[in-house]
Amino acid sequence: MISFADREYSDNEIYATLAPEIREWFKEKYGKFTPPQRYAVMEIHNGKNTLISSPTGSGKTFAAFLAAINELFTLAKQDKLEDRIYVLYISPLKALNNDIERNLRIPLKEIYEKYGMDKKIRIAVRTGDTSQAERQRQSKKPPHILITTPESLSIILNAPSFSRKIKEVKWIIVDEIHALADNKRGAHLSLSLERLVYGMEKEPIRIGLSATIAPLDKIAKFLVGEGRDCLMVDVNFLKQMDIKVISPAEDLIYISSEELSGRLYSLLHEYIMKHRTTLIFTNTRSATERVVFHLKSRFKEFEGKIEAHHGSLSRDVRLDVENRLKNGELKCVVSSTSLELGIDIGYIDLVILLGSPKSVTRALQRVGRSGHFLHEVSRGRIVVLDRDDLVECVVLAREAIKGRLDRVSIVENALDVLAQHIVGMAIERKWKVEEALNLIRRAYPYRKLAMKDFIKLLHYLAGEYGELEEKKIYGKIWFDEEELTFGRRGKMVRPIYYLNTGTIPDEVVVRVYTTTKKYVGKVEEPFAERLKKGDIFVLAGNTYEFIRSSGMRIIVNPAPDSAPTIPSWFSEQLPLSFDLAMEIGKFRRKMAEMIESGRNIISYIERYYGVDDATARAIEMYFNEQRYFGIPHDKKVIVEMFEKDGYNYAVFHTLIGRKANDALSRIFAYRLMKKYGINVRVAITDNGFAIISSHSTIAADDIHALFSSRNMRGDLKKALSNTEMLKRRFRHVATRSFMILKNYLGHEMSISRQQKNAVILFKVVKEIDPDFPALKETYREIMEDSMDIKNAEKYMKRIEKGDITLEIRRNKIPSPFSFNIVAIGETDVVLMEDRKRMIEEMHRHVMELIKNEGS
Repeated sequence: MISFADREYSDNEIYATLAPEIREWFKEKYGKFTPPQRYAVMEIHNGKNTLISSPTGSGKTFAAFLAAINELFTLAKQDKLEDRIYVLYISPLKALNNDIERNLRIPLKEIYEKYGMDKKIRIAVRTGDTSQAERQRQSKKPPHILITTPESLSIILNAPSFSRKIKEVKWIIVDEIHALADNKRGAHLSLSLERLVYGMEKEPIRIGLSATIAPLDKIAKFLVGEGRDCLMVDVNFLKQMDIKVISPAEDLIYISSEELSGRLYSLLHEYIMKHRTTLIFTNTRSATERVVFHLKSRFKEFEGKIEAHHGSLSRDVRLDVENRLKNGELKCVVSSTSLELGIDIGYIDLVILLGSPKSVTRALQRVGRSGHFLHEVSRGRIVVLDRDDLVECVVLAREAIKGRLDRVSIVENALDVLAQHIVGMAIERKWKVEEALNLIRRAYPYRKLAMKDFIKLLHYLAGEYGELEEKKIYGKIWFDEEELTFGRRGKMVRPIYYLNTGTIPDEVVVRVYTTTKKYVGKVEEPFAERLKKGDIFVLAGNTYEFIRSSGMRIIVNPAPDSAPTIPSWFSEQLPLSFDLAMEIGKFRRKMAEMIESGRNIISYIERYYGVDDATARAIEMYFNEQRYFGIPHDKKVIVEMFEKDGYNYAVFHTLIGRKANDALSRIFAYRLMKKYGINVRVAITDNGFAIISSHSTIAADDIHALFSSRNMRGDLKKALSNTEMLKRRFRHVATRSFMILKNYLGHEMSISRQQKNAVILFKVVKEIDPDFPALKETYREIMEDSMDIKNAEKYMKRIEKGDITLEIRRNKIPSPFSFNIVAIGETDVVLMEDRKRMIEEMHRHVMELIKNEGS
């Protein structure tokens, strides 16, 4: 049963369970227990699986370790500590692993010294960075507490001698579980944990540590797997939050880019100078670098006092920034997402978010980095530069303060990850299919795995396809279909598994060449995978037309007179969550109702959303302008159609988040192309999308016909076929499935060669079976993980049921709510001046129309 822990134990009750030395040390050091410790320590001591969700600095890590350390300490005193691993700590971050090791060693050292003890608890870290000599030492004399990552755990499970040392583990601690639950690393870990505990006489106690996340019961199931109990400790309500939305300018339309930029950096300077240490979050790595550059160049006093921190920087640079921040040597650090997780970075008294973080959960995680202790207030300021962002962030801030979180989506039935574990299991021993499937289905992400999908994977891994063998794809296991058993094939499978296991795709850049073989520059692969033939994009200040791809190259033609059709930042942007989109939709409906009834919007927004007068007035003006075109909201979808610059636009105000809009827009574009036989262009935002064509106006009936939930997945699959995204994601899936080996016996295959092989293999497997495991998983990953087909389907069904009304309008000009959608469809928004000029021009047209209607 999954249930909330409802008993808060007293300090004396907890002290009564502790060894005298630990009890006295704790009293001297901390004095009293924190709320998560009062709820969790005794439950863990009593052997219960426990998920602890609490803010940074609330003592949840110590809550997880205390019962185990107490028992190990008692065994050490009695000289009964065995040479085996008692505690397994797993974290998604290597840097966090080093923090934990240090944070465990220091208190234990203090206790040893105070009480003159020489029998010590051994602690060790084992990751991809661990030297061979250290690994050998660990095998001979295993640590009592092993700190590792999900990837290293999967390798440990197949290490002949070391795996035996872990088979009697008593406590498993999974830290930062929220960073694993919604991706393939989490699916990978869940299978590793089931393999680890399989056949154990007494199952270990599982402890999960999480920042703010929802729904907690789903995360608890993810932690413990199917059929196990778990207690949930949730003390997030105790943390006070001070979150405000601010803007450097009251007028976000007509202010020039230069003036807006100047005011932004002056505002940041003012906040940084007023606080001891400020952490600024941007939403992209390029923005992080840009902000640091401008702050340093405009304010010389920041030289040596402000630094960038993001994933593209080397590990040494990141570590240096973290240490300087921790030691109080830096006034400010600007980060993208790399400091969201719980690395110890010392005291932060203000967090600034530049632009919307796109989800309530992310906002709370970021703002929660300030006010490190539970009794301190976490202060966050969200800076907005755009009217859509303004509305979004005002709603987001209220949801964050109320603690209403976005629901996490757990990756289900990832066949490529499963392929790795089948090979790992086969290396261990011979398995019966039913026995193996039962083990796999105990992992929460695989609880609904179909037998037929499992059997298909076994056929592929057994090398039963001659077409693949011709391409040198050989079997890694043997599979007896009559006996329904499988096992390892050959000795080379073990090193293949060790060298190729893992789920994180390599971050790579794609080189850009003209058809005359002239080198132009580089783009990120997530950007390249969104290109389709004929797309125009900007690189190094020039425009180019995408022709085709070849391995890790894309071939282009210069297109100096063409406007870009795809913004170059698109792949970097964080997507608006579906749940927050729904809340913004409700807010829009409230505004529409208040305008309709003539009620005072300004005082309502100030009272219920805690914003200043200028912010409330800006929102009121935005909605009052939109009412002339109709206000789309959670119960009304509006499609506005108009002509602009010789193109026909259909703007769909579907406020469902970018991932669901990505799926919906591709389905609609495919249906229109099928109906009219025309090529269309698509512009996607969080708040909706536009379909743009040079075709004569699309009939209203045909727009109505698009809103059908029939065969949405089939249409999306057809829309994705032969796209760059499908080809490149297939490479990722093929490498995870051991179809393409990144490393064969120490020989590394280049990404370019991997991609070329993937293109060939893609055609082969399509011929073998349209539902071939690697192909099926590629489509699933794109549609369910990268996009959000599930919520797109739900949304469509609500329209069909009449819960949401559909309104089609023919306008002379774009409405204010469509400005950003149109801007993305027409120009490269990296060119801020062009974007602002276009929005200014569209706004003038709107104001003229309103003036004429009023006269």
